This record gives sequence, structure tokens and C-alpha cells, in this order.
Amino acid sequence: MSSRHFWRMALLAALITASAVQAQTASTTPYAGQQQRSIKSLSDSDVSGLLAGQGAGLAKAAELNGYPGPAHVLELAQHLDLSEAQAVATRNLMTQHKQEASRLGAALVDAERHLDSLFARREATPADVDKATRRIGELQAQLRAEHLKTHIAQTALLNAHQVQRYASLRGYDRSSPAAPGAPAKHGHSSNAHH
Repeated sequence: MSSRHFWRMALLAALITASAVQAQTASTTPYAGQQQRSIKSLSDSDVSGLLAGQGAGLAKAAELNGYPGPAHVLELAQHLDLSEAQAVATRNLMTQHKQEASRLGAALVDAERHLDSLFARREATPADVDKATRRIGELQAQLRAEHLKTHIAQTALLNAHQVQRYASLRGYDRSSPAAPGAPAKHGHSSNAHH
């Protein structure tokens, strides 16, 4: 074996070892650095999103099943040919939704802060943890429901063509189930309902 080949093999072995050590360290310390957060279970971007009433994917069940959301409807208003009445109603819906989602988000941040403080002060008891996590779960459910119900309300403001156009503009698969309020697709398949 030439000395050049030996050094290449040695370098390759060192790189493989370093990569393996780095991968092992990353998998055994995935929370490293998060202990500095003010609320350990929430990042700064999580907190700011909750306080701003952002959806963070909470309405995917609605959005991806043909129920448009008001923020994207307003972004696509011209392409959807919204009437002035629809645009006003959508803006009003968005304002009301943001207020309620922000209120619930702030309550959720406070509930997470309370849970965190129980542990930070070394005062966590099973009963206190049960109470705190129950409150967090209730708020998470209310927040998700708020986002989902807003999509239902938005869909009711649109006609079937606009709902279909929205799905197309958002890049959703046309082979997905018909959007709510959209005319049923009649065909010759055995699954067609008449």
C-alpha cells in the first residue's frame, strides 16, 4: 500500500468516525440549547405565532379537504373574482378570527408558562401537572377548533366555482374529493353517486 493511499484511507476513516460521533451526539442530545428558552416547550417563533393568531397547520383537515381559509382567499381575491360583499365579509371574518385565535394563543402561552414554572420552581406534583396539562389540552382543542370553524365559515361565503378555483390556485390535487358545495362529478365509475 502506498503512503498516499494509506493517508487517504486514514482520512476517510477519520471522517467516517467524526460523522458517526456527531450523529450519535445529535440523537442523544436533541434538546441541547432549549433549556435557555423562557418556556421550555415553546420556541420564540411558537410563542410569537400563537400570540399573532397564526394557524401553524391547525386547519389542515379543512384546508386540504376543500375548505378555503380567509387569509388565502384574500390573497387570491382577484383570481377568485370575489364580489365586494364577499371581500368585506371575508375581511370581517379574518379580523374576528385573528382576535379569537390571538386570545386563545395568549391563554395557551400563559398555560404553558405556568406548567414550565411548576418544574422550574421544583413545585410540580402529579395533581398540579394533571390540572395544568388538562388546561393546556383544552386550550389547544379550542384553538384548533377556532381555526377549523373559520374555514367552514369562509367556505360558506364562496360559491362552488370559487371553492374549486381556490383549490386549483393553491395547487391541490384535482383527484381529491369534491370541494364542499361543488357539484358532484358524475361519471361511469362504480363509485359515482347519482
